[in-house]
Amino acid sequence: MKGDPQREWTIRELMKLAISHLQTKGIDEARLNVELLLAHTLNIARINLYTQFERILTDDEVKAFRSVVERRLKREPVQYIIGSANFMGIPLFVNQHVLIPRPETETLVEQVMLICRDLQSNKEIRLLDIGTGSGNIPVAVAKFVKNASCVSVESDRRCIELAEENVRRYGLGDQIRLLQCDVFADDWTKGMRGFDILVSNPPYVSVDEWEFLQPEVRLFEPKSAVTDGDDGLRFYRRLASLGRKLLVSSGIILLEVGFGQAQAVMNLLTASGYFDVKVQSDLQGIPRVVAGAVTASDFSLN
Repeated sequence: MKGDPQREWTIRELMKLAISHLQTKGIDEARLNVELLLAHTLNIARINLYTQFERILTDDEVKAFRSVVERRLKREPVQYIIGSANFMGIPLFVNQHVLIPRPETETLVEQVMLICRDLQSNKEIRLLDIGTGSGNIPVAVAKFVKNASCVSVESDRRCIELAEENVRRYGLGDQIRLLQCDVFADDWTKGMRGFDILVSNPPYVSVDEWEFLQPEVRLFEPKSAVTDGDDGLRFYRRLASLGRKLLVSSGIILLEVGFGQAQAVMNLLTASGYFDVKVQSDLQGIPRVVAGAVTASDFSLN
């Protein structure tokens, strides 16, 4: 992003220049990108950009903003640049070791919360979250379902460390236990039984689809969190097996699926012996959540 280094820049002028520059480079949601990056640079709330429109920025502030804009122009996601992502209205720490929480996953959490509502009682509701990443799923569930407790497993220690930060940030240590393990190993499941819900947003992009992903994902997000390196169904097969072993007889498995995968995952759950297999679409109308019950059940998705 170029500009006269000798001139003074107001917030309004710098925003206008940056928005135009990002738009010409094909960056989607250029205004939102600029708002997030400039608010982060100035350490102010986004709304204050507009209440301080005529504020003259220092040379150091302009230089720092240009630096983060250049990172965005290289397609680095805004969330990694500012170290934060919003999930269900909850700000979460993120870094390059974890998948950035998506709005689509909010649909998964909403369905988990509805199931928890149907189970509401004085007893604890036990969840198993597989592939926790930033911890967005257990943090959201624990914040909104007070009698929920969650065991969250993740293979990457760096993800565990970041998820721990998010758990501490909201004081949810009594509700969430984080465990590092390989879900394809058998030893980690010893003594782990009696879960009411198994929930997961696993890597579901096939190895063939990987090369066609947008550069923000392919160049910056952790590959192991995006693709299973196989046909896109490898984790679903494992999750279906784990659910049969770790869920109570009234337990329910809820899985996020990728575009065009819903029927294949539904068929997989049915073949694995689950009952009442259902699918729920996200806000874009894309089938996004597949769920099934360990035994015949009248649970519903909405």
